[in-house]
Amino acid sequence: MRQNPILVSESDADRLRALLGARDDSAHDQAHLHELEAELERAIVRLADEVPPDVITMQARVRVRDLATGNEEDYTLVLPAEANIAARRISVLAPLGTALLGYREGDEVEWRMPGGLRRLRILKVTRELSDPAAAAPDEPRGAGRSSTPRAPLPAVS
Repeated sequence: MRQNPILVSESDADRLRALLGARDDSAHDQAHLHELEAELERAIVRLADEVPPDVITMQARVRVRDLATGNEEDYTLVLPAEANIAARRISVLAPLGTALLGYREGDEVEWRMPGGLRRLRILKVTRELSDPAAAAPDEPRGAGRSSTPRAPLPAVS
């Protein structure tokens, strides 16, 4: 589990909590589902238009580089019913999906996967205009990006 809380849109948080609430307790990967639940409990939840465009949300297309192999892969983060590994659509309930949720371009992700610990760098995040969170205005971007996860945005009062 990461040190900083994730940033999620209110609509994503609502959908994910409903999904977790409806899960079958006999599911084979309960420990992983509990990790997602813990991430959501710690999450900073914002209105969709307050989520910066480089944050990975549901329906975001993501390009990552595996830091051990140098291989680059593209994925789209989706709900379980929309998952299709052949189309590179990964479920948010899969270990990689949970790992990516809430991270930003330039961040490094370290997460325990079924095959062992993986370290990935987020190279690009693209969100569809139909995604309410994609309408967020651009944040000012610094010339250099840190290779470590960014500190969360301050909580809204």
